Amino acid sequence: MVIYTDKQLLQSFLIGEKEKGKQLGFVPTMGALHRGHLSLVERGLSENDLVVVSIFVNPTQFDNQQDLDKYPRIHKQDQKLLETLKGELVLFLPEAANLYGDSIEARRFTYDGLEHQMEGAHRKGHFDGVGTILTLLFEVVKPDCAYFGEKDFQQLQIVRKLVEKHNIPVEIIGCPIVREANGLAMSSRNRRLNKKEFDEASFIYKILTEVRSRFSSESIAVLKKFVEEQFLQHELLKLEYFEIANEKTLIPAKRKRKHNTYRAFIAVHCGSVRLIDNIALC
Repeated sequence: MVIYTDKQLLQSFLIGEKEKGKQLGFVPTMGALHRGHLSLVERGLSENDLVVVSIFVNPTQFDNQQDLDKYPRIHKQDQKLLETLKGELVLFLPEAANLYGDSIEARRFTYDGLEHQMEGAHRKGHFDGVGTILTLLFEVVKPDCAYFGEKDFQQLQIVRKLVEKHNIPVEIIGCPIVREANGLAMSSRNRRLNKKEFDEASFIYKILTEVRSRFSSESIAVLKKFVEEQFLQHELLKLEYFEIANEKTLIPAKRKRKHNTYRAFIAVHCGSVRLIDNIALC
């Protein structure tokens, strides 16, 4: 595995590889890698000649300085995990100034309304930061394919819209959520949970699967009330939002309509850690 910290050196290397006719995959991450990240890299390696993995904790997508400060940074461990994979890998570990230059600020992006729902409503400026860093990374790497996990399903849809609106020549590939043995969606934030919190957080997936099993027979209003009541009874977990939304538009639905595909989205605070998850309903 080759490691680069400078974008210009990485670009020079990748230009040479592309001239050899190699297809290039890309997995952008913020590090603290887990099996979910590795599944994206493995998918990339199976479909491309070369995969670039970036690790960069992007300051412009955090609306909470404390959350940014506490985000785990364990690059040496991440590197060792990546070295266990077979295939041609490049690790990109840039500093903020190398990507952003003198001004580390987010640009303004619109995503045809996708940015106003759920995470966008609760995390001001978050998707501006996502759009900013991804346009910078796509410009450096120029991949043929880029891989994103469905755990951040809203982000996945927004990245697809970003590529479409800005005519970025990359195929965006969504990959299934990877879960812990107790059902909790794998996330770098899980490292901040103590054992009791980790165990109790399995309740999130339990509720989502219950919603899925009831979706065909109960109304959206009834299901939302059910979820809210379940979390009101839980002493450790605090519900931030629960929505059943159209998968394509991400607009929360009030009633089910034929020929629409729906997904349940949830954000929960477990102690000081904010967790998100989602599940396909039909």
